[in-house]
Amino acid sequence: MRVVLKFLGCMALFISGYMTIPFLVASVTEGENQYAFAGAIFVGVSAGLAMLYFGRRSTFSKMGAGEVFMSVALTWVTASAISACAYRFYGAAPTYTDAFFESMSGFTTTGATIFENPGALPRCLLTWRAMTHWLGGMGIIALTLVMMPFAGASGLKMYSAEAPGITHGKITPRIRQTALYLWGIYFAFTAALTLLLTLGGMNFFEALNHSAATVSTGGFSASSAGAASFRNAYCELVIIVFMYISGANFALHFYAVKNGTLKNYFRDPEFRFYTVAVIGFSILASLSIYFSGAAPSPLPALRSGAFQVVSFITTTGFVSSDYDLWPPFARTLLFICLFPGGCAGSTAGGIKHIRVLVMLRHIKSQISRTLNPRSVPVYPAGDGALEPAAVSSCMAFFGLFFVVYALSAFAMSLHEPDLLTALSGAASALGNVGPAFGRLGPMNTFSEQAWQVKWIYSFLTLCGRLELYTVIALFSGAFRREGIIKE
Repeated sequence: MRVVLKFLGCMALFISGYMTIPFLVASVTEGENQYAFAGAIFVGVSAGLAMLYFGRRSTFSKMGAGEVFMSVALTWVTASAISACAYRFYGAAPTYTDAFFESMSGFTTTGATIFENPGALPRCLLTWRAMTHWLGGMGIIALTLVMMPFAGASGLKMYSAEAPGITHGKITPRIRQTALYLWGIYFAFTAALTLLLTLGGMNFFEALNHSAATVSTGGFSASSAGAASFRNAYCELVIIVFMYISGANFALHFYAVKNGTLKNYFRDPEFRFYTVAVIGFSILASLSIYFSGAAPSPLPALRSGAFQVVSFITTTGFVSSDYDLWPPFARTLLFICLFPGGCAGSTAGGIKHIRVLVMLRHIKSQISRTLNPRSVPVYPAGDGALEPAAVSSCMAFFGLFFVVYALSAFAMSLHEPDLLTALSGAASALGNVGPAFGRLGPMNTFSEQAWQVKWIYSFLTLCGRLELYTVIALFSGAFRREGIIKE
């Protein structure tokens, strides 16, 4: 545990350092209480120094897989626990459970909230909510790798345990340089979207908040009406484009900038499949809305349908309209959109389109083998093909995902009388989407949910952000028997 405590101590200090930004916002904004953030920073620094003291004799170079998994999983818990102090000390959250829920939802870019009127929150808390999204979008560990180099292969192990997708290749020889480039692209997207939203009529503060929520595919809004408050076709179109971009593999963005060409996008089978899914679901939802009479003309139907579909597929979770009023076919499409998520290597959650594509091709190959037993299936991925071990891991992930989904829906049903709420809520949590259906629909928040549901939801969002294996492995028999998982 010493090396784990040492790493968590560093993370606690980093999170406390980031909290100085909302502290400064509170200090310069009239009528806001900066002492709440001062108290949260004090808690974070104290906990960080204590953990560093107990882990002072350990070295990161000797971290095994077990220590890496535990460090990564507990990093997100530690960050949420420290962040929750700010909400609680300020008095915005009535209980620590609510404060922790809001923090975990922010860092995992889920976007579910306990606040019924976010626009009434002070600017310092709105700033911190946006920052939790932005820090969690690309990954807390990835940002740490930029600031704190690791000896040996520990940095790559942690990056792989946190990063989404089947494989976690490096776009540069050094993992720290890889993280630096990815965060640079992430920052550039945030700045570009902020500028475009400002040109569309938003004030700078709201534009920055919504940019952080969009590029991180988080969904927290600085407005009480959420995305519905835009009332601006230009802003909605710009956000649709950036949600779509953020749901794509950031390695493709890197190669596009490096090579000055878009060819890599069209060569990538996952990106093509992702694009077809986004366009297809958007058209189907829009047609359903229009022909049901839920929209007065084709253009508003397309605008509403495309925005909500892209928001759900990319797991951003923005809500531009009350989709509970949509016809059953359109709502069923949205429910399906809770599962696939974005692409591997993106800021989006969900199963990932590469896994869905591999599963469909695996089904096709099995059907072909019934006719031709000697056929050898090939699973393209990027410029090469997936190894059999990656395909096997993909199939295992599907099994694990739906087992966890079934168990979590059952657990939520013990405290939630509405079946649709339990089923959609569990899917939304594991997919890091945020809004769901029923009592967790577009016009509702988590403020009235039982405290047990909030803790279940928080655990599921962590599992979804770390793609199950990193968290579930901590409860495996091998981990309990040996203390660490031998490589």
